[in-house]
Amino acid sequence: MRLPRSRALSALAVAAVLTGCASTSPDAAIEPLQQPLRQHTGTTLIRWPDAQAPSAAAQQRLRTLLAAPLTMDGAVEVALLNHRGLQASLADLGVTQAELAQATRLPNPGLSFKRTTSGETVEWERGLHLGLSHLLLMPLTRTLESHRLAQQQAQTMLAVVTQIAGVRRAWVEAVAAEESLRYLNQVQDAAAAGAELARRMAQAGNFNKLSLAREQSFEADAVLNVARGERARDATRERLNRALGLWGDQLDYTLPERLPGLPAAPTEQPDIEQRALAQRLDVQAAKTATEQTARALGLTRATRFVNVLELGVIRANTNAGERSRAWEVGLELPLFDWGDARVARAEAAYTASLHRTAEIAIDARSEVREAYRNWRHAWDIARHVQTAVVPLRQRIRDENVLRYNGMLIGVFELLADARAQIASVNSAIDARRAFWLADADLQMAMLGRPTLSAGAAPASSTAADAGGGH
Repeated sequence: MRLPRSRALSALAVAAVLTGCASTSPDAAIEPLQQPLRQHTGTTLIRWPDAQAPSAAAQQRLRTLLAAPLTMDGAVEVALLNHRGLQASLADLGVTQAELAQATRLPNPGLSFKRTTSGETVEWERGLHLGLSHLLLMPLTRTLESHRLAQQQAQTMLAVVTQIAGVRRAWVEAVAAEESLRYLNQVQDAAAAGAELARRMAQAGNFNKLSLAREQSFEADAVLNVARGERARDATRERLNRALGLWGDQLDYTLPERLPGLPAAPTEQPDIEQRALAQRLDVQAAKTATEQTARALGLTRATRFVNVLELGVIRANTNAGERSRAWEVGLELPLFDWGDARVARAEAAYTASLHRTAEIAIDARSEVREAYRNWRHAWDIARHVQTAVVPLRQRIRDENVLRYNGMLIGVFELLADARAQIASVNSAIDARRAFWLADADLQMAMLGRPTLSAGAAPASSTAADAGGGH
């Protein structure tokens, strides 16, 4: 233990170089997320270089995306480039990365100086102290911090995919609202024309009051439905704005005129539960937390008696030229606290973590089954409306047009049939909307907890209202 001071300091410097290898850059913690995110979502994370704005290349890409009609994939990319909440999650990940780097650093040594006077004798003591317990436990601490970083990375990844799922849902709602509003405006124009024709015929004495009231009622319902459609359009647009993190001049973007078409055939996924358990980020985070708790339990048992352990080197000399050297080790005596309470706490925490992990896995199985069944039912419904209901209504309308041209029915009989077709068109829009919401939920269910609201009641009643009871 009696090393020369220069050799001791050199040994400490070498140890510092060997242990202080963890980077403090947030990019070191973000990089492991890029490959799984690209694999599951086809996107990557872009961290802002500062807290004020993204990089020049990212800003140019953002302007390009917003200049064209914004697709679903484009909306996801905009959110990853622009959303402040995602940037905050990446910054939080940088905090954990910095804490890991801190755990790999040697503790700073302590210097002490003591001057003792005894009669004519003056003694000076100089001490160099290093926390030996911290040094001995550094490998375990580094392991714990590494697992905590992995858990934080899983949570950040889950936050990212949750945001992506929210963007997809908001985009579907906004596009469906725009599409419904355009159709409702067309219905209003037709209703206004029918009501005006009825008024003129009533003035000429060729229309009774009951028939006139029915045409006017249909026009009033059409105006009401347009107002409701405008409210839905504005609300869904703002939800999309929030999901994308847009404001100011960025709000002047356009959306596609209609939702994408349905897939040609549904996808059978018999192994969906196994794949979900292997991919679900909340399951992985729970497993990581349980493993970390188990390691913490082992650490608690190993250090239940050793709480304060310090190594010190002391060198003293007097004014008479006498010198002395010494080393000391300090150890806390477990006379009152034997550490059993800390061990019991760690064991209880491990048991609770184990049960929570099992609960999350069981819920994940159920959620992915429900999400897939919602997806499949939504596809069946939308397909039926698209291939059976709407074509039949179209055929009826075409037949009535032929009868009208042959003067077998009048204009109001033709209008009455057109009103019946309104419900089928709105049903088709709602069915495609429900399918793409279910698709977003299914993608989310494979990676995290979905909302699972697409299989519930329709979001609006415009389809029912548009018929006006006629």
